Amino acid sequence: MLEESYHVSRDLPCACEQASKWIYYAFQVIEHSKGKRPLEDVADIGLRKSSKLLDAQEKEEAVQCLHDLSLCQEEHSDKQHDSDTHSDSSSLIHQIGRDLSVNCMLHCSRSDYGSIASLNQSFRSLIRSGELYRLRRQMGIVEHWVYFSCNLLEWEAFDPIRSRWMHLPAMTSNECFMCSDKESLAVGTELLVFGKEIESHVIYKYSILTNSWSSGMKTNTPRCLFGSGSLGEIAIVAGGCDSRGNILSSAELYNSETGTWETLPSMNKPRKLCSGVFLDGKFHIIGGVGVGNSNVLTCGEVYDFKARSWTEVPDMFPARNRGAGANDAPAIAKAPPLLAVVKNELYAAYYAENEVWKYDKRRNLWITIGRLPEQATSMNGWGLAFRACGDQLIVIGGPRALNGRFIEINSWEPTDGAPNWNLLGRKHSGSFVYNCAVMGC
Repeated sequence: MLEESYHVSRDLPCACEQASKWIYYAFQVIEHSKGKRPLEDVADIGLRKSSKLLDAQEKEEAVQCLHDLSLCQEEHSDKQHDSDTHSDSSSLIHQIGRDLSVNCMLHCSRSDYGSIASLNQSFRSLIRSGELYRLRRQMGIVEHWVYFSCNLLEWEAFDPIRSRWMHLPAMTSNECFMCSDKESLAVGTELLVFGKEIESHVIYKYSILTNSWSSGMKTNTPRCLFGSGSLGEIAIVAGGCDSRGNILSSAELYNSETGTWETLPSMNKPRKLCSGVFLDGKFHIIGGVGVGNSNVLTCGEVYDFKARSWTEVPDMFPARNRGAGANDAPAIAKAPPLLAVVKNELYAAYYAENEVWKYDKRRNLWITIGRLPEQATSMNGWGLAFRACGDQLIVIGGPRALNGRFIEINSWEPTDGAPNWNLLGRKHSGSFVYNCAVMGC
């Protein structure tokens, strides 16, 4: 990301020492990357594990080497300038060449890309081009960051590896969009926020490549209150409502590499206030409210990419009637199911009883495995975020007390036992989570 830049000391060792040191890091990177497999097809992407990066100390030293060698290269280029024989800027670090420079940068943390981009125009252009993230995806190198909004039009990011909070630039939109229902999803290197302005539905796109907001490509069918999920560079939105309030059965696929929407076959049942996830290489849409039915839909639907068709799964999500007071609110006042997939297993946060459920795919039923964190409070499920973040489940929320305006991020890596939540971070903020998405790239 390009959120921050750093000043670099010019009190450097000689170029030869730095070149030797960098060759060592390059060797380590190459050795580390030898066992990587090419990118799997869409049915297998969900099973891919994130590759390990260099450890923290090595990464810091590697980034410093980039600083040092880049500055040495600039000095070398300045000397060559008078004789009109510039070094090739495409090599990035001429001592080791462009390919090896890129190879090494692939294994640096996303957090370092801002400082690397500040070195010179060559590094900045490389990072803004998105090439590094495409290569990382092909090599299975993924870092997951959490993006969330606790204040209207304000977004923050959290890096769970470094426990680092970042404030995104403010969105520029009118009051109508600010007060409208909004959905969000992260796909590729983009964060998409869907909403409505005075006369039409709109999409705002945040890019980590430029650290800026812009207008996103609109869906073929304008919609809100839909279910969605993303996998690598693609995302699917399904169901929801159109501008006249009609409940939709249509679905669309977004490709962040091309910035285009493709209309998919329609679902068997129209639904709104539903949730979507990728599981077993297929897209699942679960829960929601249907046409002429005031109750929550208990069936789910599965989209098969190869067959290009939807299959209904009866009783995939139970009606939430187990807890005292769970039926007090009408179905349209309840949040969509809070779902997350970790290690190709589906989990749900049942807010009425503060429980965590796990889905048994073979028997098509849900099993209670433990409790949510103590601070995981909500209003009929609204204001609470439950997401997958790599190999961990995360819960984002805060207390409803007037003097308790802070937000917590808790995580748990699923095992055979009950959830044992770890506090990743806490900060003063609004305690109601309006939107949340996890970006892995």
